[in-house]
Amino acid sequence: MYKGKTVAVVVPAYNVAAQILQVLKAVPPFVDWIVVVDDCGTDETSKVLTQVSDPRMVVLKHETNQGVGGAMVTGFQRALNDGAELIVKMDGDSQMDPDYLTTLLDPLEEGFGYAKGNRFLDNDRLRAMPAYRLIGNYGLTFLTKLASGYWHIFDPQNGFIAIRAEAVKRLDLDRLAKRYFFENDMLVHLNILNVRVKDVPIPARYGQEKSSMRLWEVLLTFPWYLFRRFWYRIYQKHVLRDFSPIALFWVFGTSMFTWGLFFGIYSWAKSIIFNEIATTGTVMLSVLPFLLGFELILQGMILEIKDSPK
Repeated sequence: MYKGKTVAVVVPAYNVAAQILQVLKAVPPFVDWIVVVDDCGTDETSKVLTQVSDPRMVVLKHETNQGVGGAMVTGFQRALNDGAELIVKMDGDSQMDPDYLTTLLDPLEEGFGYAKGNRFLDNDRLRAMPAYRLIGNYGLTFLTKLASGYWHIFDPQNGFIAIRAEAVKRLDLDRLAKRYFFENDMLVHLNILNVRVKDVPIPARYGQEKSSMRLWEVLLTFPWYLFRRFWYRIYQKHVLRDFSPIALFWVFGTSMFTWGLFFGIYSWAKSIIFNEIATTGTVMLSVLPFLLGFELILQGMILEIKDSPK
């Protein structure tokens, strides 16, 4: 137990035969349960897990690969059934230092419902992060802030997380993203429930592990996922649960901004192709909706920043 609370560590394990033993041996004694979800990999992970004799550990095996989100849903359900009060996610590739478990759990005792690591708060160790991950995280951070509504949160891709069991019980686990989008999607669903989230400074730790996530996959899928989740959150939080002017600002602002932008591009292209000067009325039909839409979007964003649970 940790400060009187039972703790479960969920370890999604996919092709981590080379690192999983190191991860499991390093789990601190105060952890009550270790739930390893063998996510149907192609290496010797299943065989390696049979070598572990820790009585706290239970291994759950998927018959088909479900991704990190699917593995975490399975782990969450088992941890809740076992009576865990605090649940931590630790990946099986040894990127998450167990020495920081208490640092991650402390905010949950302070009233936060969810805590996550932030590698960007440690300048000394930040240099250890590969350049492409650094650049990608900056871009994804802004898009996730917009989609989730947690504007004070950074490094949303960080998978070192801890959550109170009460928060997990309120989540619709079937709606959570099953693959790499899991961490970002958690923030979207938590914001809908007004769960307080805190960033915890935890340095990056990279070894010889190889990520199965490809850059092209992120660029092609994440923006679309975040776009859909943004509107899902706006509807769920600002329309369905508590009607708010934020929804009006975003809906009308986005519509007017989009019209102004594309009508302006169309008018400009037409004037170039046919060598025609656009009339004042035509210009205003583009400029006014564009500027008003931008102002409404900005107001919606400001209200969301103030409304974000901290």
